[in-house]
Amino acid sequence: MQSIFGTDGIRGKFKEDITYSLAYKVAYALGVNLKNNNPILIGRDTRISGDILLQAITKGINASGKKFINIGICPTPAIPFLIKKEKLSSGIMISASHNPPEYNGIKIFDHNGEKINKNLENKIQKLIEESNQNISIPTKEISLNTNKDLLDIYMHSLIQTMDGENLNGMKIILDTCYGSATTCAKSIFQYLGADVTVINNSENGFKINLNCGSTNLNPLKKALRDNSADMGFSFDGDADRVIGIDSTGNVLDGDHILFLWGRELMKQKILTNNLLISTQMANLGFEKAWRKIGGILYRTDVGDKHVHDAIKEKGAVLGGEQSGHILSKINNYSGDGILTALQISKFCKKKNINLNSWLKSSFEPYPQKLTNINLGFNINKLNPETKILIDQTIEFFQKIYSDNCRVYIRPSGTEPVMRVLVEANNRKKVHSLSNEITNKLFLEIDKITN
Repeated sequence: MQSIFGTDGIRGKFKEDITYSLAYKVAYALGVNLKNNNPILIGRDTRISGDILLQAITKGINASGKKFINIGICPTPAIPFLIKKEKLSSGIMISASHNPPEYNGIKIFDHNGEKINKNLENKIQKLIEESNQNISIPTKEISLNTNKDLLDIYMHSLIQTMDGENLNGMKIILDTCYGSATTCAKSIFQYLGADVTVINNSENGFKINLNCGSTNLNPLKKALRDNSADMGFSFDGDADRVIGIDSTGNVLDGDHILFLWGRELMKQKILTNNLLISTQMANLGFEKAWRKIGGILYRTDVGDKHVHDAIKEKGAVLGGEQSGHILSKINNYSGDGILTALQISKFCKKKNINLNSWLKSSFEPYPQKLTNINLGFNINKLNPETKILIDQTIEFFQKIYSDNCRVYIRPSGTEPVMRVLVEANNRKKVHSLSNEITNKLFLEIDKITN
């Protein structure tokens, strides 16, 4: 059986990859493997399938002899924070992050509020493989209590990260993308004194991540134009990522956030060895600019788990992904889009500068093109021999070009696509190389798999 765990937990299309039966078995296997008898915390985003998966997970936990606390709809980072705060045994977040509504997933955290390690993943996988039983959806749902007080504790913790700074006089727009951020983002920014306008702010699992949020910035750009706001922030479905937009529509992605935030920490002499951790997706312009001011950029494979591991290994205090998933020491390196948006707003307020001016002082990104090749199959489900051939083909194309140009190719961990990133200091070169590599790679993969 192929491992059910990807780069960020278990994820796939509901009813196809993520089923009631699988969710039950995962929760049961987790409960059986936990030595700590304290309750398991469960949260979810707004997806319609979240209700069914929540039922399955609670039944699985009960069957394992463990207890649970249901926090209801919440941002993913609330789970690891509350696990540590309340000394819970583990936590489960039901979410497919930035993926569209038909997807869902299961993210599991240990007693330290960190993503579970490979060893526990393997134990859960083994128990599931040994179970031939198909758990069917019951005809009657169990009524579950929701602990709303825990969400208030999480919200208060975010406010405390402002160190007494308010956001009075700042006009800010938030796109909560019909997801987890709808539960608390508006309240937090208003409490801090900001003049807040919120779009896509209903808990709507049919619309989560559709033409909105961190993967589609057009609604936020329009709202900024219509409202003449200072800045805007767009979250993903479970609010662990954020992308910013300044007053003139310029994008503050994860690379710019790391550069600007990192530079502030560098000035304060609290950035270990002037080190930032990012991934293979980080812009080459970011890397060169960071080196120019005396910094070191360490790249990992894509996925916040890899960033987290490198941060711990190298003693770094800040890292993240271009997609807006930022990990900082403030909250024990748990990616939190709302926290990141608050910190960017706080820096602007303290420096008495608008985001547009601050962003102008950042680096000049290299032109970059990311192309998705639709494969029609999940590469991780191929037989090992075929996968090795594809890996060798990818390696060949990545080595062809170098110098002021970078090529990075990887299969998606959640969708049947191959992602091809090409960047260079010349836009025409980027487009021509991207077209050339994408076409050749598609033909090579087609030959291998047919």
